[in-house]
Amino acid sequence: MNAPRRATIFSNGSHQVLRIPRDFELSGREALIHKEGERLIIEPLSSQGLLEVLATLDPIDDSFPDIPDPAPEPVDL
Repeated sequence: MNAPRRATIFSNGSHQVLRIPRDFELSGREALIHKEGERLIIEPLSSQGLLEVLATLDPIDDSFPDIPDPAPEPVDL
């Protein structure tokens, strides 16, 4: 684990910005942020794979019609 370091906080318009030192750099372009008491917790958000996205969807209860699946016609070579 990295030793604690000081970070600079400044304002940018209506936002407060925290300058993160390079050795604490997060991967990706988004992060999840929340507070626990006076602590601010910042966690990187990894991009989800297709299986993770599909796992969040509700199951489909619709019934689908049977689709005939005839054998392919022979081809002369």
